[in-house]
Amino acid sequence: MRQEPPPPSPTLEDVAKAAGVSRATVSRVVNGIRNVDSALQDAVRQAIAATGYVPNRAARSLVTRRTGSVALVVSGADDESASFPVEVFTDPFFGRVVGGIVGFLRPRGIHPLLMFAETAEARAQVLTALRQGEADGALLVSTHAADPLPRLLAEAGLPAVLFARPAEPVPISYVDVDHRAGAKLAADHLVARGRKRIATISGPLDVPAARARLAGFRDAMAAHGHPFVPSAEGGFTAESGEQAMERLLAEHPGLDGVFVANDLMAQGALPVLRRHGLAVPDDVAVVGFDDSSAATSCRPPLTTVRHPVEDMAAEMARLLLEHVEQPEHRPASIIFEPALVVRASS
Repeated sequence: MRQEPPPPSPTLEDVAKAAGVSRATVSRVVNGIRNVDSALQDAVRQAIAATGYVPNRAARSLVTRRTGSVALVVSGADDESASFPVEVFTDPFFGRVVGGIVGFLRPRGIHPLLMFAETAEARAQVLTALRQGEADGALLVSTHAADPLPRLLAEAGLPAVLFARPAEPVPISYVDVDHRAGAKLAADHLVARGRKRIATISGPLDVPAARARLAGFRDAMAAHGHPFVPSAEGGFTAESGEQAMERLLAEHPGLDGVFVANDLMAQGALPVLRRHGLAVPDDVAVVGFDDSSAATSCRPPLTTVRHPVEDMAAEMARLLLEHVEQPEHRPASIIFEPALVVRASS
């Protein structure tokens, strides 16, 4: 039995007929050209949905000079170790960033192209790819304070948005959370729980977020009448949290509260307290920062400051598309508010 050929795909002409407009109007709407009356735009979009028309991406890119994709760049500062990509994929923070970005872009038919830029050569490849139009812009997640890529992107005039405030002043858009306000939430909570001998485990102090969390915590504690807060520096990893907790207990064995500047370090710190015979929260109350999957996998589950990573990543993607659409758009900063999530560790 002879199989019937599939019906032809809907065309621009089919959409124009369904919408009652010209083919040129449909083309302008499909290609994102802005000088189309909003009512006509709505009519064309409804006709596209009704006919099932799918724009030809290759033809569209010739008109708009856009690829319909963006680069998600994970960047370090001259980290040539083979473990760099592995560490990124095993960090729950990165998964939350990707989830927020994909959740925003996918309904818009845009997909991120993952790129790593941990060496000078890799950074040069990213810049070349963007200059050659392989992606319309970059969503940059930098893992090191000394990373030169934000400055290189800004100097090249390429559309880019950074997750978190750059370590040095750079004319680049970014999204961030109010780290100082989040640390204050932790301090207020520990004091309200009646804790008197409170310490903190900071992140690496060459990272702006870690410095802001430490400063915010110390300022809030000072406002509560605690002029000195013992601290130990960690590296935002579980192992570094374990080591920092050991140092704090050796130097301040009577502490009864700890603010840990991210959940992974808190995950490393909790077993140390148990090994020293200290119950959480009865003997020592612990508060983390991020509200990542690590917080709920801790035993006991961790009280933490929510870092709205998914919302921030989605806003990061929205802001990049705005820059792509309006190249003259000035750099912007968008700061999110944190929130305290109380669980059993405090």
